Amino acid sequence: MRTRMSSASVRGDFVTQVETISGQSLLACNQCGKCSAGCPVAFSMDVLPSQVIRLAQLGIQDVLESQTIWTCAACLTCVSRCPKGIDLPRVMEALRLIHMENTGNVIETTNVPEEMVAELPQLALIGGFRKYSR
Repeated sequence: MRTRMSSASVRGDFVTQVETISGQSLLACNQCGKCSAGCPVAFSMDVLPSQVIRLAQLGIQDVLESQTIWTCAACLTCVSRCPKGIDLPRVMEALRLIHMENTGNVIETTNVPEEMVAELPQLALIGGFRKYSR
């Protein structure tokens, strides 16, 4: 006798949560790497954008500890290069939101260089504009 499993139980709650918040299908990414190759701030990331997607696809919540989700400038270069049309900055925003929910809305800046801390509000402004402008 076969039992039918929901997609949430197969893919995991974390993956479903990221997809729900971002509105993007993580499994649509085929890991071509064009997002990482074109990212203008990839040089300063600890995990490349394509690796962020892969970790999220696998439900590995360690991705929430990556500095990359805070480094993303939401410039949309990755979106214009993606053959699948995945809006990676929306995924980054979803991961930031999940991180803030998990940590009580506190952003740890102890490992972030001082010059970057001054830029964080700009990133929040860009993320907020993208989220609420549609």
